[in-house]
Parts: sequence; structure tokens; C-alpha cells
Amino acid sequence: MKQLLIEIDDQCARDLERVAPVKTRKRAEFVRLAIRRAIDLALDRATEAAYRVQPLSASVLEGDSSGWDEQNRLAKVATRTRARKKAARKAA
Repeated sequence: MKQLLIEIDDQCARDLERVAPVKTRKRAEFVRLAIRRAIDLALDRATEAAYRVQPLSASVLEGDSSGWDEQNRLAKVATRTRARKKAARKAA
């Protein structure tokens, strides 16, 4: 695993102390997750920009959905299961 030494401003340090205090020993994990999320968002923006410059052709989009069976029993079960879980979360 690589180590990274960075400097942050005072406000950022205070905010970091509020959300991930040194005492809890979870700061490193918090920072790793924050960096991972920032990287993922940057990569997603780059991918989105590339698709805006050169969108997928209609033939590619049609090919992706060919053979899709809307009456597929397994797909319907998964949809109903998700809906039930979502309804249960709202009720709780």
C-alpha cells in the first residue's frame, strides 16, 4: 500500500476532525473512501464527455436490447422484490 502526505487548510482540517476524529481511528479509511469516490466521479465525467463527443450509434443501442424478453419471469420477480424492499424501508 502506498502512503500519501498532503497538506490541507485549517477549515478542511476542522471539518475532517468533526466527521472523522483521530480518536476513532477511522480517519484513514474515511480519506481512502473520499479519494476513491472523487476518482470514480472524475472517471465518470470523462466517460460521459467522451460519449457526448461520440455518441453510440442507433444500431449498437438496438443490438443491446435485442433478445430481451419483457415477459421474463426472473426479471419480474427481481422487480417485485425490489419494490417490496423499497416499500418496507418507507414504512419503517
